[in-house]
Amino acid sequence: MLGERIRKLRKQKKITLEALAGEELTKGMLSLIENNKAKPSIESLTYIAERLGVEVSELLEEISTQELRDILEKAEKLHNTKDVEDKYKQLIDLIEPVVPKLSQGYESARLLDLFSRGLYEEKKPGWPEFANRSAKMYDDMNLTSKRAKICLFRYKVKFLEHDYNQALNLFLKERSEIEANHVNIDPMTRVDFDYNEAIGYFAVGNMEAATQVMENAIKFSKEHRIFYRIDDLYRVATAQAMMVHDEERKRHYLMKLKQYGDFADDVMSFLFCDLLDVMSLISEKQDYVKALEQIEQYFSDPKMVDMFESLFLLEKSKALYGLRRFVESIDCLNKVKISVHTHHPFDLALFYVKDSYKALCYHELGNLVQAVESAKIAVENFAALPESPFKEFAFGTLTNIESAQ
Repeated sequence: MLGERIRKLRKQKKITLEALAGEELTKGMLSLIENNKAKPSIESLTYIAERLGVEVSELLEEISTQELRDILEKAEKLHNTKDVEDKYKQLIDLIEPVVPKLSQGYESARLLDLFSRGLYEEKKPGWPEFANRSAKMYDDMNLTSKRAKICLFRYKVKFLEHDYNQALNLFLKERSEIEANHVNIDPMTRVDFDYNEAIGYFAVGNMEAATQVMENAIKFSKEHRIFYRIDDLYRVATAQAMMVHDEERKRHYLMKLKQYGDFADDVMSFLFCDLLDVMSLISEKQDYVKALEQIEQYFSDPKMVDMFESLFLLEKSKALYGLRRFVESIDCLNKVKISVHTHHPFDLALFYVKDSYKALCYHELGNLVQAVESAKIAVENFAALPESPFKEFAFGTLTNIESAQ
């Protein structure tokens, strides 16, 4: 109600009834207005709005901008807090009562944005409608970075369904629309777009397009001295070079990533480099003893264990296989877990070879039935993924084991 909004704003601004009434209204009349027992004229309403420092439209709206700001502040805090039980349900419960009143302005757009994400996370229907409404408001206000994040969110949704082709096509279409409607794309948004586009091209196996986008992104970051996502770009570039057996580019970007790790004291960069060093010792140099030594150094530091544990366990199993310690290798492989957050074909490929190595171990131990079964599991997992050395290895392993029977 109008009177309640006036009273709430007055108290928020710590203005007394007498001070707000001023010379044009009596204290008694203002009290009647606040209690919805009298309706102010347009002139009186304009006077009240001026003294409160707001627009008349804000007093006439069902919910004031300040009220929306208060809700948004709570919503942002909840959204940004980790490890909150029922976080997205709480987010929905907080925003849902005001959804019908969200029509314009940044607060409305952002609340609809957060509401759509909450619905998605809670697996409730209707989230695309609210994302579309929010996107339209961001477009109208020319809020490019916020508009871009909705694009990336929708891209992520399809990507997490492992529908890589549709995810990429939707992303390319929406990116094109944003760039057509927003004259100035800020550098960080440009890097975000390029990084995700490169990831998408890699996911569908278009190495040429992915490499071009990625190289352009790295060049752009250097020219504009933007370190945002540079570590991600170097990691992707290194992994891509490894996939296509380009040793020169792999060494180049691995060196760049190590330099970045030293510069930023970035643990993730160090661990990724350590992992690739171990992989090189096993796959290229067959120095299994040294590889195991480096792997044990990783496991000796409790702070490091959670981050890359399964990947280092996988490499440990490969080294044990190389040393013909097949039972120990199988034991390691049984401890390898694929995180629910692993979705990119590159990352999945790293893990899917575990069943191929199980098959090789079983074959060496004379258990041919389990060898074939494990080899087939790996091939089935790889079926939907683009070509890679890991996929070739899995299919080759099955062929070799079946032909050896």
